[in-house]
Amino acid sequence: MDISQLVALRRDLHIHPELAYNEHRTAAIVAEFLEDLGIEVHRGIGKTGVVGVLKRGSSTRAIGLRADMDALPMNDLGSQPWKSQTAGVCHACGHDGHTVMLLGAAAQLAANPDFDGTVNFIFQPAEEGQAGAKAMTEDGLFTRFPCDAVYAIHNWPQLPLGVVQTRPGPIMAAGDAFSITVHGGGGHAAQPQLTPDTLLATSELVVALHTIVSRNLDPCDPAVLTVTRINGGFSHNMIPAEATLSGTVRAFDSAVQDTIERRMRELAASVTAAHGLTATVKYERYYPATINSAEEAAVALRAARRAGLEHGEAVKPALTSEDFSFMLQAKPGAYLWLGSADSRPLHHSEYDFNDALIPYGIRWFRAVVQETLGVKI
Repeated sequence: MDISQLVALRRDLHIHPELAYNEHRTAAIVAEFLEDLGIEVHRGIGKTGVVGVLKRGSSTRAIGLRADMDALPMNDLGSQPWKSQTAGVCHACGHDGHTVMLLGAAAQLAANPDFDGTVNFIFQPAEEGQAGAKAMTEDGLFTRFPCDAVYAIHNWPQLPLGVVQTRPGPIMAAGDAFSITVHGGGGHAAQPQLTPDTLLATSELVVALHTIVSRNLDPCDPAVLTVTRINGGFSHNMIPAEATLSGTVRAFDSAVQDTIERRMRELAASVTAAHGLTATVKYERYYPATINSAEEAAVALRAARRAGLEHGEAVKPALTSEDFSFMLQAKPGAYLWLGSADSRPLHHSEYDFNDALIPYGIRWFRAVVQETLGVKI
């Protein structure tokens, strides 16, 4: 299979994006692609996940190579002919490209299976906030498909095309979500003296929350707190009975998360109390930090060198989050950034995966197999 066919497939997936646990079309395409290669296929792992198993030789060694399949709940505002045809759903993070790169590697390995051991091709649903990696793991992923280590790749617009970076230890942050609802009585906007103002309190709380990182954490402990949404009110002349703000927290240390959550609850209570209101805080730690094991991070960089890719150790981790962290809690492994510039930033409404990256990803996936399962080249 040549690159033009893989590009066409990637663009087809981009036209037909699917949200978490609804990747039925994508999963069917992946499964049929693998079956056509003669690879053993297992469907419905973690709801809509797919695993392909390619075994050669007699070794009991085994690795997992993972790609994510889901899209984001946002409109595609790009101008390319293959833009999303599904309103409110868009491949704005490049999972369509990740899927095709792993399929391309599977095709090459099936055609030239010069390795000794087992490669498990893991196509994961629901990476975008719905913990598909956790669902697959809890569905017996590593019991049914044993792996000595697992590896994953993500396109990275901040790096030049084809440049590889990773690091031992933290590579991506833990992802937390919070929502604070401010409760009051509501009333007429022209009589504010009679009604505690939920929107004023909520606005003050937004400012107060942004003091937590700068004033309650050690400056050497990286963390981000961002309010991303405020909802409240129905009319220009009414103070609403409730208002809600929500956002995200990113950090690497559980003690830092503890401090942020504690201070958030304290501020929500004190700020709203000062206005004669109350608050309800919901705080969810949905993804742990993504922690690479040192040996597998070294394997990832050696594979990049073997594949002829420009590579180096990342100077610092990113404060974005990734549910591959659940797989790394179960198995040693490494998560790697593969430069995809020039492209829009990830999660941008005009983002489109850079198809020129496909050969680089295939080369790296193959080189990981060569490094770990002793392919003769």
